[in-house]
Amino acid sequence: METVMETATAKKVLSVRPVGTRAVLAELDGLQDVLALQSMLYKSPLPGQVDVLAAAETVMVVGESASATRAIGARLLELDLVEPENIDSRLVVIDTVYDGDDLADVAELTGLSVDGVVAAHTGQIWTVAFAGFAPGFGYMVGENQSLTVPRRSSPRTAVPAGSVALGGQYSAVYPRRSPGGWQLIGRTGARMWDLNRPQPALVRPGDRVQYRATREVVTAAARDADSDAEHHTAQQPPNSGLRILNPGAQSLIEDLGRRGYGPLGVSAAGALDRASLRRANRLVGNAASAAVIETVGGGLKVEAVGDQVIAVTGAPSALTIQPPSWAESNGTDDRQVHAQRTVPMAAPFALLDGEVLTMGAPEAGFRSYLAIRGGADVPAVLGSRSADTMSGIGPAPLAANQVLPVGNATASTAVGDPELQPEFPREGVTVLDVVPGPRADWFDQSALDSLTAQEWVVTPQSNRVGMRLDGTPLQRTREGELPSEGTMAGALQIPPAGLPVLFLADHPITGGYPVIGVVRDEHLDLAAQVPIGGRIRFRFVPDSPDFTKTPKK
Repeated sequence: METVMETATAKKVLSVRPVGTRAVLAELDGLQDVLALQSMLYKSPLPGQVDVLAAAETVMVVGESASATRAIGARLLELDLVEPENIDSRLVVIDTVYDGDDLADVAELTGLSVDGVVAAHTGQIWTVAFAGFAPGFGYMVGENQSLTVPRRSSPRTAVPAGSVALGGQYSAVYPRRSPGGWQLIGRTGARMWDLNRPQPALVRPGDRVQYRATREVVTAAARDADSDAEHHTAQQPPNSGLRILNPGAQSLIEDLGRRGYGPLGVSAAGALDRASLRRANRLVGNAASAAVIETVGGGLKVEAVGDQVIAVTGAPSALTIQPPSWAESNGTDDRQVHAQRTVPMAAPFALLDGEVLTMGAPEAGFRSYLAIRGGADVPAVLGSRSADTMSGIGPAPLAANQVLPVGNATASTAVGDPELQPEFPREGVTVLDVVPGPRADWFDQSALDSLTAQEWVVTPQSNRVGMRLDGTPLQRTREGELPSEGTMAGALQIPPAGLPVLFLADHPITGGYPVIGVVRDEHLDLAAQVPIGGRIRFRFVPDSPDFTKTPKK
């Protein structure tokens, strides 16, 4: 007699979609499968795996190269999903004042009164499903769907820190001031992200959250942050480095960024024009990843503290060196040694003690990079010295009278030879190559044609988080909301208003608007040099891997 045994069919990834050439998006059948795949990739990383970003119904995997990413995509389709081990959870209480700008709109959208919205929000336990968007931003799922509301048709450019919000089926708290498209219903003083804590995030995946209505916000003090700052200020200024006389419009410390912290909601950040950073470091004999000054629009003015070796790359501008203030009174020899002079871009030069370097306005491009031999010596946070303007991680923008110390991040005993720089955007149109995005199927052919046929203008609302573009809006063919999913630099998100946002290095880790295309990685440096008011044209190139699994419907 033949015995027939039934075996459970192993669960699989439903489909894999390319996200540019350096990431893939695995689609799964719900949150449990997402958590299973995320756990497997943490325990047994795939070859070439750099980062893993879990979201509502997807897991994005970033690869170290285009070839590694293609291999990762193929391997994901072969995996049998294994249930993750149980995670210990805590109950976190968040005191909230319910006076958000969108509270009345949420009441109208849900059919509840304002008091009803507050009762529904505080009357259930929320569970943190995953982290993303920004450090400390936890996507919380409630016990029912009574407060499911759409995101705003056009995201705000700045949402205040501590804002309690709803978006789709989720609730969350914005850890710091940042762009955002969720509906704001209240505010809290809870510190959602604090690097001075052993665990920086107040809430972590698996934690339970109870919102509690209060009449006033009580802000928790940042443990040791103020005392650390006072201690740093009280220290003697460094005896070798650069004194910032004028930081210009904005000057930041950047290196090649921090990788692998996506699950904490931390983006890579780093220099927007990576080639210019590498070139500047190469010229002064630094390691490729040494920290430099990234400055926008010219106007940076620095004084040498001790003799230094400098190189400036990126957007070409006039570089003028003025003698120290004391040289005039010390006699003829000092005047000859320290005569005013100009120095070329993309070439190493000496900046002697007390001499002042001034950068003029860019003749083309937008961002310039100043490297000092030894690198800028600021504290590393999560393995990088880069400033992340969205999360607030890393050093603050440079300020007048600040002395920037020099480090020892050299790679050679000699400086490099002068180099030729590429052409930077001037008047005219900058063409950027894009590959179809993971959600290009949210748009018909006319919208895809419109994306590439028109010239998009970079608006003043653009920054290191993303370039906000103006032009003829693109129309979606699908209604409704896209569950939040991982995203990356180069992604072209299309909010409901139809105007693209091109994500740059400080972008949110996850997003809820469809990505129509992704700028090729090698064109991101070029995008970083397009100034405010500059024009961009996109050009589709067929460079996405073809994963044959049938996409999820």
